[in-house]
Amino acid sequence: MKAIWVILSFFAATASSQDLEQRVMLVFENAGPGVVNITSRSISYDFFLRPIPQEGSGSGFVYDRLGHIVTNYHVIEGARELHVTFYDESRVPASVVGYDRSNDLAVIRVDVSADVLKAIPIGNSRDLKVGRFVVAIGNPFGLERTLTTGVVSSLGRVIQSPDGRFIGEIIQTDAAINPGNSGGPLLDLDGRVIGLNSAIISPSRASAGIGFAIPATTLERVVPELIEHGRYAHPYLGVSLMDVSKNLAARLNRNGVRTPGGGGILVAEALRRGPAGQAGIRGPNRMGRLGNLRIPLGADYILAIGGQPVRTRQELTVVLETKHRVGDVVRVSVWRESQIVEFDVKLGVRPN
Repeated sequence: MKAIWVILSFFAATASSQDLEQRVMLVFENAGPGVVNITSRSISYDFFLRPIPQEGSGSGFVYDRLGHIVTNYHVIEGARELHVTFYDESRVPASVVGYDRSNDLAVIRVDVSADVLKAIPIGNSRDLKVGRFVVAIGNPFGLERTLTTGVVSSLGRVIQSPDGRFIGEIIQTDAAINPGNSGGPLLDLDGRVIGLNSAIISPSRASAGIGFAIPATTLERVVPELIEHGRYAHPYLGVSLMDVSKNLAARLNRNGVRTPGGGGILVAEALRRGPAGQAGIRGPNRMGRLGNLRIPLGADYILAIGGQPVRTRQELTVVLETKHRVGDVVRVSVWRESQIVEFDVKLGVRPN
């Protein structure tokens, strides 16, 4: 009887494995033609100001049948010429429609027959769970339409964009992502885009099992604005901020400077005509010293935004970018002279 159970378990596992293989092959068959290779040509200059042509490559995916292609900003950054190669080996020039450095996203456009444009649908990254099987398609090291598989390793990661700002809600995956994969789609087993492969952590620049993808929720929010306006309007408080750690807060308190017990986000400057300043949030009224460190004094500390507690500038940026839009009125909770004060702030547009 035990032998029969082992045999049945073996066949069940084999059938499950074959089903997974079939689904992965179907994903590649359906979505593969929508993945493109993007080559860029730019000019740099040597010490004697002599021009040096440079070429780069990355990936992208067809967004719609109007010729829009989504990729990473860093794939097209500084490019003077762009070309897109499709699954049928046709190669055409492309133009930039819009980009957003802070989210590392760009939209380019090609003028080709709609028959060549195999758009890949955007999926739902809100319901992702760690362990979900995923498929990455791209052009690592220039090797066109390469498929790798893996799982969602973690959710809610934060990475830095090309302009040094924070991108939140990042998907971490162990699907092999190498140079050239940037801008290619991360897909679920239904062949829908749940992320845009963007970065890896590796000392050798080759895959080390830690890859990052910008989630579909960010694509849904940013890409339509890039197509319509050429840029994305980021929400803006109009403040400069400083992280005050728990240890620094304790040192300040010992020296007679009152701060929130666990530290927090100090408002180093609140522009008078900025959204936060107009709502009543205050920056410092004097400067003090703690050893060699100059500390703004008399300023508010931001504790929460929209009801969500924030402890660092990174957390505040992620909440502001992922949960709120320009024009939203958000409740900002601040610590002021040992009391909690709340302000309703109408978010403005962040200057370029």
